[in-house]
Amino acid sequence: MTATTPVGASPAASPPAATPPAAAATGLTRRLDAALLARLVAGVTATGEPTTVTAPFTGEPLVSLPQSTADDVQAAYASARAAQASWAATPVRDRSTVLALLHDLVLRRRDEALDILQWETGKARGHAFEEVLEVAACAQHFSRRAPRLLAPRRRPGAFPVLTRAVESRRPKGVVCVITPWNYPLALSDDVLPALVAGNAVVQKPDTQTALSALWLRELAIEAGLPSALWQVVLGDRDTIGDPLIDGADFVAFTGSTTAGRTIAARAGQRLIGCSLELGGKNPMVVLADADVDKAARGAIRACFNNAGQLCVSIERIYVDRSVHDAFVRAFVGAVGRLRLGATLDRTTDVGSLTYQRQLDAVRAHVDDAVSRGATVLAGGRQRPDLGPLFYEPTVLTDVTPDMSLYRDETFGPVVAIYPVDGDEAAVAAANDTEYGLNACVWSRDTGHARAVAARIDAGTVNINEGYASAYGSQGAPMGGMKASGLGRRHGDEGLLKLTEPQTVASQHLLGFDPPAFLGPDRYATVLTHTLTALKRLHIR
Repeated sequence: MTATTPVGASPAASPPAATPPAAAATGLTRRLDAALLARLVAGVTATGEPTTVTAPFTGEPLVSLPQSTADDVQAAYASARAAQASWAATPVRDRSTVLALLHDLVLRRRDEALDILQWETGKARGHAFEEVLEVAACAQHFSRRAPRLLAPRRRPGAFPVLTRAVESRRPKGVVCVITPWNYPLALSDDVLPALVAGNAVVQKPDTQTALSALWLRELAIEAGLPSALWQVVLGDRDTIGDPLIDGADFVAFTGSTTAGRTIAARAGQRLIGCSLELGGKNPMVVLADADVDKAARGAIRACFNNAGQLCVSIERIYVDRSVHDAFVRAFVGAVGRLRLGATLDRTTDVGSLTYQRQLDAVRAHVDDAVSRGATVLAGGRQRPDLGPLFYEPTVLTDVTPDMSLYRDETFGPVVAIYPVDGDEAAVAAANDTEYGLNACVWSRDTGHARAVAARIDAGTVNINEGYASAYGSQGAPMGGMKASGLGRRHGDEGLLKLTEPQTVASQHLLGFDPPAFLGPDRYATVLTHTLTALKRLHIR
């Protein structure tokens, strides 16, 4: 028995589910440092009973984390709000310096982050490294852009020369950031633009993956952030969900569409803003002129990074019928060569699922599809010989609308392939969903691909890449259409949404009341001629 096994290989006899697999244990020789764990746990604002987090690789206990009460949440908001005023008064260039230093610290201590990420999520090390790159890039981007974006700006006034209008950007106050378990470090980067904009933050990470968020907070404090500005609370929605929304001035949430609707409704009652990145059933379109081998290699990344537990991962592939068979052969062959297992190095391609409930959902989707006539071309099996939550990367065909897999988000290592006849059919199929988060188009002709991409209803569309081109472009907005969310992260909007625009306008020489020497009628005539002249002269 080995710690890694190709997807196409036959598993060894499976041990009982409650027994940590010996194969996984042989590849997991490094444990998290006890002193580091103690420091991170101390960063939680919590007085409730602790809960034990288990390692997905083995099912063994990983760390005990205290849980927050409603009173703890209120205390976190009080501390954050008390610290926020002086932080907002700090020059934006000084706030930006914290992010610039954080960038360096994240990269310098990347191996520490990778170990934490692997132990608490079960993902492969290469996939964990993408999280490190994302949060470092985010810190660098906003450290450089914030001084310019937040600087006061002159705007056209009511009258040229006579009116001077200035737009300023003020912080919202205290921002609530709720982050999920699948990319706990990368998605904690919503905290960074909030802080550089002058806000304080109360973050609620998922308890399973709270260590990653707490690690980033520790590095931010080391970079010069006052500790009270970034509060971390833990707990379930029933206990602290309402106090979290009720204490915030803005909410940034990443998670399910169902939870997003609930948060949006409560935020709406309070008339506060929210940004929601939600679910997806993301399509990949392989056009007739695509490089089939390149598309098949790209689909591996697009479908199976983090065992498919990625909001922008591909779950549907539409292939032009003229290249369908060639693509399927290349893709299924590549899937069969993937190395599945639990190691703290780069000898595995795909890791474990994170939660038992996610494994149950994946298994239910595949079993339902197969029972209704779908064909399994690769994978389709749980792998308890490797660990309690491993499931093989799975490729299906003959998936029909009566199967839950057809429309529902799986959020696991499962993808369905469909043949289509031409671009029109591909676009129609890609858009036949309530979601609109991410998509990708593959073609040798970039112009052709861009024309197709422009017709797909998704917040981001990648050409000849599954998701990283758009997601990694920090200067461009990232988010969803339709049931995939509201607002955007990254880009200018990723920072400006966390501020309140304020206009201060001053009037000079002449006001808006008619001067005594003109009278109302002549004043109206003069204004009419003035506005007409200004338009002709392109002054306003």
